Amino acid sequence: MLARIQHVAIVSENFVRETKFYESLFGMKRSKPGSDQEAKAIQMNYGLSISDGYVGMTVIGRKPGYPAGLHHFGIDVDDMDTVFARIKERYPAIKILKRPSNRPFASFGAHDPEGNIFDLTQEGMENKTDVYVVGWQQERRINHIKLRVLHPAIIARFYLDLFDLREEEKALEDPNFYLTDGRVTLIIAPWDITDYSGAGLERSGLEHIGFEVESVDAVKKDLVALRESDPTMSERTISVQSEAEHRVRLIATCRHGRYQLSDPDGVFIDVSE
Repeated sequence: MLARIQHVAIVSENFVRETKFYESLFGMKRSKPGSDQEAKAIQMNYGLSISDGYVGMTVIGRKPGYPAGLHHFGIDVDDMDTVFARIKERYPAIKILKRPSNRPFASFGAHDPEGNIFDLTQEGMENKTDVYVVGWQQERRINHIKLRVLHPAIIARFYLDLFDLREEEKALEDPNFYLTDGRVTLIIAPWDITDYSGAGLERSGLEHIGFEVESVDAVKKDLVALRESDPTMSERTISVQSEAEHRVRLIATCRHGRYQLSDPDGVFIDVSE
């Protein structure tokens, strides 16, 4: 079965600003900028969808009860019935939910054994709209998503069982699992509360998104220019410097990254060439 990791969602306090950040720094694009449909989404505080040509990112306006930050990811498959059958046979405790028709990617929602949410869709389903039905090539693109969990081996096996992703090779001492669709990698890493000694505690779940770019130095230069021209694009700061440094070191353990930053809403980003 062909499966593609093609969706990531962020819940944002200011989704228009957040969207503009990824458009400006990474060249992500909206499919219909300025359209009546987009204007309605802004007016209703729903959100905006952008893409790198392969992975679509929906930036959702934060509503009561929603935690801000990275919220979930999504997988496109060529045979939804096979996924449903595998869940029923191998993971009967996993529930599947039909999503409302106004979601631009999510035809169905599900969760892994630790409760991490992911969306499911298939070509031709009514929910696959907006940037999720067009594609293009660009230099700056999402190449990985990192998920921290209590039982990484079990969670990695779950995603391998359901979606036939390929497991990348790794060093023997590496505790992470790297599951790829050939273009985007889902990194399953252990969550351990002691990793946050000396920094603010963080729950298990999605940790960061990673971009592959043509030049890390060019991204750094563009980031400085963006923040100088628009101070609202500045990253959120952690008041205690030692805590900030500890958190960045933790993100920097990712084998893909060379440079770490955060967007205006505080979502961590890992950048590599």
